[in-house]
Amino acid sequence: MTRTIDIIKNIYKPHRITIKGKTTILETTSGKFLVKDKGKGDIKKLFNYLISRNFDNFPSLIDGNRSELNIFEYVEDTQTPREQKALDLVDVVSNLHTKTTYYKEVSEDEYKRIYEDVLNNINYLSESYNKEFERIIHEIYMSPSDYLLIRNSTQILGSIEFCKKELEEWYKLVQDLRKQRVALIHNNLSIDHLVRNQKDFLVSWEKSRVDSPVLDILSFYNNEFHGLEFEELISRYLQRYPLNEDEKKLLFIVLALPKEVDLKGSEFNKTINVSRNLDYIYKTERLLRPYYANEQETEYPN
Repeated sequence: MTRTIDIIKNIYKPHRITIKGKTTILETTSGKFLVKDKGKGDIKKLFNYLISRNFDNFPSLIDGNRSELNIFEYVEDTQTPREQKALDLVDVVSNLHTKTTYYKEVSEDEYKRIYEDVLNNINYLSESYNKEFERIIHEIYMSPSDYLLIRNSTQILGSIEFCKKELEEWYKLVQDLRKQRVALIHNNLSIDHLVRNQKDFLVSWEKSRVDSPVLDILSFYNNEFHGLEFEELISRYLQRYPLNEDEKKLLFIVLALPKEVDLKGSEFNKTINVSRNLDYIYKTERLLRPYYANEQETEYPN
């Protein structure tokens, strides 16, 4: 890797080099370039496919022929309020999904696999939280983190039970289907991965793959729920890329699942982790409740 970087330096002759995390920025007399590890995916092939689908919201790949590194045009980011940037990101991603959507044939095992994966996660969370609640009620003096957990146990278990019930309803919708809608997904959406200049550029495509569009919204929410209000963002996405009934139900299930609580480390850190998990649960409830307001049989937990 070091030898490859040295070769790149000799070619571009940078007068300034800046290292940011896993990327290297080269400033040269002919412009600025960004150097990244190549990873497993073929970015050159991916970008060519996206161009063929009339999607070009990504930085130019200057050199994708090397075995270890990709070299991109460096795009300066324009300072933009986070809320506006989030809306722009939703627009770009919904366009990505629209331009690359197709239906693929699947066997009955595919939907069964998804069902079992989500159910296993639900059961694991149920067992894990109930184990902690059982431990806490036998404590003589509760720590702050334990008190937070037990005080909110009804909400936590209610969210888990909601997901389990909704998963059964979802499986009824899909168990006889033999086609699945998929698209090219970025698979690592965050505000930091949108760069705004003359147009919007989506960067960091190393984890991209063909899969359900639901996963992009899930990753975006998981990465940014603590800093953004998602009511308008979800509504905007659904307007621009309407999900099928089964897709929307699956999205809401995986969004509503509580996170596994981390009770390691100092009491201070444990309390922060519990508070963050509870913040996730209550924010997600507020986000999803309007979508169930007119449904008589399915209610979001109180």
